[in-house]
Amino acid sequence: MAGAIIENMSTRKLCIVGGILLVLQVIAFLVGGLIAPSPTTAVPYMSVKCIDVRKNHHKTKWLMPWGPNHCKKLKDFDEAVSRQIEANDIVFAVHIPLPSKEMSPWFQFMLFIMQLDIAFKMDNDLKENAEITLDVSLAYRDNMLDDWEEIAHAIEIRKLKCTFGSPKTVESEGRHYDCDFLPFMEIGSVAHKYYLINIRLPVNDRKGINVGIGEIKDIRLVGIHQNGGFTKVWFAMKTFLTPSILIIMVWYWRRITLMTRAPVLLEKVIFALGISMTFINIPVEWFSIGFDWTWMLLFGDIRQGIFYAMLLSFWIIFCGEHMMDQNERNRLSGYWKQVGPIAVGSFCLFIFDMCERGVQLKNPFYSIWTTEVGTELAMAFIIVAGICLCLYFLFLCFMVFQVFRNISGKQSSLPAMSKARRLHYEGLIFRFKFLMLITLACAAMTVIFFIVSQVTEGHWKWGDITIQVNSAFFTGIYGMWNLYVFALMFLYAPSHKNYGEDQSNGDLGVNSGEELQLTTTITHVDGPTEVYKLARKEAQE
Repeated sequence: MAGAIIENMSTRKLCIVGGILLVLQVIAFLVGGLIAPSPTTAVPYMSVKCIDVRKNHHKTKWLMPWGPNHCKKLKDFDEAVSRQIEANDIVFAVHIPLPSKEMSPWFQFMLFIMQLDIAFKMDNDLKENAEITLDVSLAYRDNMLDDWEEIAHAIEIRKLKCTFGSPKTVESEGRHYDCDFLPFMEIGSVAHKYYLINIRLPVNDRKGINVGIGEIKDIRLVGIHQNGGFTKVWFAMKTFLTPSILIIMVWYWRRITLMTRAPVLLEKVIFALGISMTFINIPVEWFSIGFDWTWMLLFGDIRQGIFYAMLLSFWIIFCGEHMMDQNERNRLSGYWKQVGPIAVGSFCLFIFDMCERGVQLKNPFYSIWTTEVGTELAMAFIIVAGICLCLYFLFLCFMVFQVFRNISGKQSSLPAMSKARRLHYEGLIFRFKFLMLITLACAAMTVIFFIVSQVTEGHWKWGDITIQVNSAFFTGIYGMWNLYVFALMFLYAPSHKNYGEDQSNGDLGVNSGEELQLTTTITHVDGPTEVYKLARKEAQE
């Protein structure tokens, strides 16, 4: 009777905790959907063609497209031909941001893509597999009267992928090619108010530089940066969630250290998962408001990679520790086949990120996709990581199937137990299935919201209420995985409650009053838990 009362109280507590977590999850989505603006903003820029007829162009002066010290401009290239101005003396200038505006550290990053307006001309056709060479420079200043300070200068090559929808005849001259966007630049911080980009297209007939690239009419850039309003909401969530996860981590580990035994593998993995979640949560981004930390994008990728690697490892170990018939438990080495693909895949993605964003710390114009070798290397890393991910999910699905099969088999032994102990084991099985369903729901919600955010226009409008779908995706999914880790540590913290002496368990060989845990795999100081003993006994029979 006492066991039934305890089990009912436990189930009631589980329902209350689940309800609270569901409310918090809804709040996380609403914060992004109703309070935060769209995560990013795209701003189009049209370059201005400036004339620079001096030698050693770049070392002497920066060319401004507008303002009191603006450059001498060209309307089009026909004017350049009539004035006998060579291509090497033309500079495409872009000022960031647009007139009467300022950039802000709250924008966090800047990503630029380039689009070329290339016209067809019979005597200057675009060659197949043509490559364009860009002599690009980036500078900054924080006052309209200050001199420009150089950030980076590089000579980059981009492959042109263009199509022409009309026959290449005299009648089609002047029509534009349809060209793909080109990766141009990425900076991991926006520490200054004004930026200036100067682009030159050096021509050298002898070396074949910028020969056969068609007649370039204009260069357009699209700048993408994070919205300041979204950044503030994001920082606020991180600041709130960091102490929340830290408190539950301290409570969880304290409950473990109070036990008379050493922590078991599953407890260690859950704690490690909490550490990786805290690593993501710590709002070090606040420092990016006052410091020019261009490595924040790379650092964010590394933090997310560590968390997802730990999450995938936890799922494998969680299932493995509930396979009650296996002989090797509570040892990380027993999972090397399943954890190995996670390690290999994570390492491949880390190398790929270092080859891309790592190099961009020195050269923001660099892109690994712009060369044959770089593209093949990047694809190799991505393919290997994809294969490892497929192997991992095959292992995971197989282990989940085995766990549910074992649990179903063990349920046939429950009727022989006392009522209190039977209710206890039924509760353990229920909680395992409950957590598995929550895990599947979290993974499904992540995929569904990602797809919805990609196929919608970015916001839904219901009457006077506008819901930012993309912002809701980011805040909701981020809050969801925090709540998932919180629930894990709360539900799988060791219990210090004992059952009474009236339970009949002599047939199981279990001492009366033995300490009971939520998880079926916790190893007691005197040996395995009751569920594992039951499973082993049945397996031997």
